[in-house]
Amino acid sequence: MRTRSALLAILLVLAICAFARPAAADACDNIKQFLGNKATNVTCFVSTDLTTNNPLTTPPDNSITGLPAFAFTPRTDRNVLIPEAALFTPPTKVVPGIQVSGYFTDDPTGEARFLLRFPNDWNGKLVVAGTPSQRSEFASDYAWSDYVVQKGYAYASQNKGVLAFYVTTSTDPLGCRLNPDPVFNGVFVHFYDDEATKPFTQWTHYMIKATVLAQEAVKSFYHHEAHRTYAVGTSNGGYQVRRALEKAPELYDGGVDWEGTFVDPRGPNIMIDLPPVIANFPAYRSSGYDPNSSAAAAITASGYPPDIYKGGVSLWGLYWTNYWELTMCQWQKRFDPTYDTYNAGLGNYDYFSRLHVPGVFHGVHAVETSGDIGKPLITVAGTMDSLLPIKRGARAYEANVLEARESGHDWDDDRDGHHHHPAYRLYEVQNGNHIENYHQFFPNDLQLVGPRAQQAFDLLVDYVEHDAKLPPSQCIPKGGAISSTPAQAGHCASLYVP
Repeated sequence: MRTRSALLAILLVLAICAFARPAAADACDNIKQFLGNKATNVTCFVSTDLTTNNPLTTPPDNSITGLPAFAFTPRTDRNVLIPEAALFTPPTKVVPGIQVSGYFTDDPTGEARFLLRFPNDWNGKLVVAGTPSQRSEFASDYAWSDYVVQKGYAYASQNKGVLAFYVTTSTDPLGCRLNPDPVFNGVFVHFYDDEATKPFTQWTHYMIKATVLAQEAVKSFYHHEAHRTYAVGTSNGGYQVRRALEKAPELYDGGVDWEGTFVDPRGPNIMIDLPPVIANFPAYRSSGYDPNSSAAAAITASGYPPDIYKGGVSLWGLYWTNYWELTMCQWQKRFDPTYDTYNAGLGNYDYFSRLHVPGVFHGVHAVETSGDIGKPLITVAGTMDSLLPIKRGARAYEANVLEARESGHDWDDDRDGHHHHPAYRLYEVQNGNHIENYHQFFPNDLQLVGPRAQQAFDLLVDYVEHDAKLPPSQCIPKGGAISSTPAQAGHCASLYVP
C-alpha cells in the first residue's frame, strides 16, 4: 500500500511539473488580470531570485509613498522578532520566479496587504505565512520564505489587515509609550490595529483570505491547483495559524505555529500576564538584579522563566525596555480603551476587576484560541520565552487542544476519508526565547528556536504526505533537535539549564 501511495505521489508531482512554467515576460500581465477586482495597486515583477539574497525581494523601509514613517518597514520587520540573516543558514539556491504584492480591495481603510511568490521550479505545494507582531507581509522573509521557496513551494503572506504604527504624542488617546526608560519618555506611537476599524478579529480574516487568494492565484499561474497547503507563522503569526486551523481547516493540510500568542478570556492572556512583570521589574533592577529578591520571585510566580543576567545585560531588562509595556498598552487600548493607561498604570491593571466594563470580556472572547483544530498542528516554543511564557502560552494551548478533543467534535483529516482527532505536538526548545536576536547577548545560554521550527515543518510534511510517524511531544535538549526517541518526552523539567 505504501509503495502504491508513493508511486501515485510521484506521478502527481510529475503531472504538476508538466503544468508548471517558468515566469515569462507576460507572467505579470496574466497575474494582474487574474487579480482583477480582488486587489489594487498591484506590484509584480519577474525575479531572478525570490530569496533575500536578492535585494529586490524585500523592499526598503518607508518605501510606500504617502505613508508616515514606520507604517511600512519590511526590512526592519524581517530582522526584529526573527533573527538577522547571519543567525540562519543563508539561502544557497537561486530561485527564479515572480513576486506579487498589493492591497486587498475589501478593506475600506486601504491597509490590508498581501504578498505572493511563485517559483518557476514549483513543487506543486503552497505555504501561507502568518505575520508576527504588527508587522508587514515581509516580516517572515528570513525565517519562512527563504526556507520554503528554495524547496519549490509557492509562498504567500499578509499583514493581518493593518499597517504598523506612526509616531504620535502623549495626548493621543491611542498613544503608547515606546519605551518605559525615562530617556524615551517623550516618544509615543500609535498602532493602526488599535483603531476602531481594525479589530483583532481581522487577523484571522486576512490569514484565511490570503490563503484563498493564494490558492486561486496558484491555479491561475500554474494551471494546476496546489496539491498541499501548509500554514506557518511566528508569535502573532503563530496565533494566526492556530486560528486558521480552528476556523477554516478545510483550506489547509497542516500547520506549524512558532511561539503563537495564546488568548483565553478566562485566562491566561496578555492582559493578565504582563502587569505583574511590568510592576515588579523596577524593584528587581533596584535590587541589583538579585534573583533571590521578592520582586524576582513575584515575576517567576507569575509564570515567567528566570532572568539571565550576564555582562551587565538582563534578559528581563531587554523585554522590559522593548516589549512588556508596549505590548500591554497595545492590547489594553484595543480591549479596554477607557482604562487610564499611564495615570492608573499598566502595572496595576487588573483584568478580572475590569470585566464589568462593556466589551472587555466579549472582545477577548472573539479572538480566543480554542484549541479545536481541524488539521494537524505542531507548536514550537522556547522555555525561556519572556514575552509569551511557555507555562502561560504554549502549554496552555496544548491543554486547550486536549480539552477540545474530549468535548468537541471529530474532524475529517482527509487522509483516508475517516474522522479523526488531528495530530498535535508541542516541541519545547530548552533555553529558547521569544526574540531570536537576543541570542547575541547570551550565545552560550539561549538557543535558537527557528531551526527547530523549520525541522518541525519538514516533519509535518513527511507525516501528511508520506504517513511518516510524527515524533512525540518533547523537550528538545539544549543544542539538540527533535527526536523520534526523545530523552525527555512531554514538557521540559526546567525552564533554564546552564
